[in-house]
Amino acid sequence: MKTKSILSILAVATLMTMATSAQAQVVVIISAKNPISKLSPDQVSQIFLGQAKTFITGGMAEPIDLPEASNLRKDFYQKALNKPPAQMKAYWSKMEFSGTGHAPKALTNNAEVVKLVAENPKYIGYVEASAVTPSVKVVLAL
Repeated sequence: MKTKSILSILAVATLMTMATSAQAQVVVIISAKNPISKLSPDQVSQIFLGQAKTFITGGMAEPIDLPEASNLRKDFYQKALNKPPAQMKAYWSKMEFSGTGHAPKALTNNAEVVKLVAENPKYIGYVEASAVTPSVKVVLAL
């Protein structure tokens, strides 16, 4: 009986490890036209919290989000800002109610984020690493 229990526990642990390692890598992207080559986690955090409205080079910085239900969005905010989705929702509700800011525009998928970011150097977004094209560049891998 103990052997079956131990084997069951090992099987579950193995599956959990495989699921975690299969998780997509989140990367922060900007247009290939943007002169910036790298951003720090703190700089990305400030932009996505609406605390910084410009890039370090002085150009406008406007963050692009994925839908609220997106697992990639949850991963991004947890890794980049150390905040769960509920905390981010409360943060933006407070900012919008007070008139001091508004939540980033949310697009429906990685391809839309890449397309919009590629077209305009003011945008910054996050996608799965596998969605990156030559028209954008990775400035932070999470």
